Amino acid sequence: MADVARRAGVSTASVSRVLNTPDQVSRELRRRVESAVADLRYVRHGAARALAARRSHTIGAIVPTLGTAIFATGVEALQRRLDALGHALLVAHSQNDPAVELRQLRTLLERGVDGIVLVGHRHRPALYRLLAETRTPYVCTYTFGNGRHACVGIDHARAMATLVAHLLALGHRRFGVITSPTRDNDRIAQRLQGAVAAVRSAGCAPPEVVEAPYAIRDGREALRALLARAPEATAVICTTDIHAVGVVAEARTLGLDVPGRLSVTGFDDLALAADLEPPLTTIRVPAEEIGARAAEMLVGRVLGKPVATAIKLDAELNVRASTGAAPRR
Repeated sequence: MADVARRAGVSTASVSRVLNTPDQVSRELRRRVESAVADLRYVRHGAARALAARRSHTIGAIVPTLGTAIFATGVEALQRRLDALGHALLVAHSQNDPAVELRQLRTLLERGVDGIVLVGHRHRPALYRLLAETRTPYVCTYTFGNGRHACVGIDHARAMATLVAHLLALGHRRFGVITSPTRDNDRIAQRLQGAVAAVRSAGCAPPEVVEAPYAIRDGREALRALLARAPEATAVICTTDIHAVGVVAEARTLGLDVPGRLSVTGFDDLALAADLEPPLTTIRVPAEEIGARAAEMLVGRVLGKPVATAIKLDAELNVRASTGAAPRR
């Protein structure tokens, strides 16, 4: 660090600030130090730095999967903001398996991470005990609720109620729901509960519910199963965009016009939703903002700063052409 400081013509304290809190220094100072770092091929010794500071300046994140755009987008935003705050990111995915998630948490803690980002509130008690025993700050993302855990997310049930209200205003009274498995997934469970509650509160018959694995082909098969049980349904509410894509595709195969015969909705607002034919009515989950705000909250907690412990973000209803007036009987 002293060599870098001499090369840049600054103090070692200035070098430290550039390396640790680059967003708090001038652009010119950062340019000079980064140029000297590149010229000297300087790499900080992570283990020594962690021992000196008693912090690794590394955050761990465990997500259900990186194969889903909504989580990949959130992780990218999380990493960008952490980088600006002088922290690195280690990412693991649990394959939606609580036992795997607990093992990954142990591994991340053994690597000396300063804090943990989780997805959702529903985790094994052993996981929360381990976080408490090691005094590791954590933030639950994508959900907002129960007051027991620091969180950044949305109210899934309320967002789903907004979507159902849109369908009710179009005259729909016969509903079906296609959902991902709700076990170990509090976000999907809240979406399902919100949809069923909103339909019932409108005085409509309870919707037929079909649970299916998270894949487009499973959305196709789920529509066939749903129509076999509830052929009178005029609106299909999906708890994910992926299922909705399968539903729209299968409706076309069956010769069912969307939205003339069947209105279809999703949840997440993935990039493909707007390019679907017809474009998909869905709820936008603000994944980028969730990732950035989670980074700020967790780094603040790690540093002992006063920060909010619960941040509720807006989930926007994007109305597109996959929903229309209920067909006349």
